[in-house]
Amino acid sequence: MNARFRRGVVAVGVLCSFAAATACDVQTKDDSVAAEGSGSPAAAKALKVGWSTIYLTPSWMQQTLKLLEDDAAKLKSAGKVASLKTFNANGDTSQQISQIRAMIQQKYDVILVDAGSSTALNPALEQAVAAGITVVSFDSLVTSDKVIKVGTDQKKWGAMTAQWLADKLKGKGSIIAMNGPAGVAVSEDRWAGAEAVFKKYPGIKIASNVHSEYNVAPAAQAFASAYSANPSVDGVFSQGGALSAAALQTLIKQDKKLVPITGENYNGFLKLWQSNLKSGFSSLATAQPNYLSVIALEAAVAKAEGVAVPSDITVPLPSITDSNLSQYVKPDQPDDSYPITALPQAEIDKLIGK
Repeated sequence: MNARFRRGVVAVGVLCSFAAATACDVQTKDDSVAAEGSGSPAAAKALKVGWSTIYLTPSWMQQTLKLLEDDAAKLKSAGKVASLKTFNANGDTSQQISQIRAMIQQKYDVILVDAGSSTALNPALEQAVAAGITVVSFDSLVTSDKVIKVGTDQKKWGAMTAQWLADKLKGKGSIIAMNGPAGVAVSEDRWAGAEAVFKKYPGIKIASNVHSEYNVAPAAQAFASAYSANPSVDGVFSQGGALSAAALQTLIKQDKKLVPITGENYNGFLKLWQSNLKSGFSSLATAQPNYLSVIALEAAVAKAEGVAVPSDITVPLPSITDSNLSQYVKPDQPDDSYPITALPQAEIDKLIGK
């Protein structure tokens, strides 16, 4: 299941219309541009890179594309990347497969993929690997062991935020759990991590386990219903930023006690959090960082240079706290943005084995 299915889809301007073998070219020069110099084989050719994404419309994807473009421009200046093209499947897994196969035919050197299905893309991606193409899956990962994977630990996501809430409540209290849609892998994984923590604390009771889209409007309705039935809850476990914003908005509008709520780097939630710090509101949030795309591209380039890149790259989850919140929240940016601080190049190099 695509990671961005898990968030509210927000249009960010007019996007390219994509057919199976067409793409939005984010570089202006010809694909055949070569790196300067003629040293080692790894440095003799600048790489033709394609990014296959199941969706491009959501704000998270737009931010991810911008970071990817910026890194590709840097690598192009260094003679390591010739071009970057983005292929948008518009939510259609069959189209994503067709676009991947088109990239194979067009002899791309690197294919980056944010998958619409963890399994359906495997044959096409394995075909690409067999053709000598470096394939890196990031964010919403495929299951194939033939490709490099760059992601975060979703069970750890749930565990770290649940542990914070358990500690905040001193191991006792009633909570509402705000989870994503039932059956969605990321939601199930985050809840599995959280539930394992809560089971260690018999004094913590799950008053209601709510499933909602990762979108403020439906989440607010779901939380309001659960809260009206359980008005004396002591905290809220929330595994998504829009869910957290919905819960906090409800408490504020109803002038209720601001109980601790876990969260994500959804800017709307971060803004509410910051504006209510003086009222005693507290949270711990983490993020699915947009710079996963940068790590994926850097890993592909490193592999082309002969680096023994790990097949599974687990990126540490950032920790947003009451004390460092000001480093993340962006008052001048839209609620549906996902602010994140850049990962230093030295940390990227360490993750990819350089």
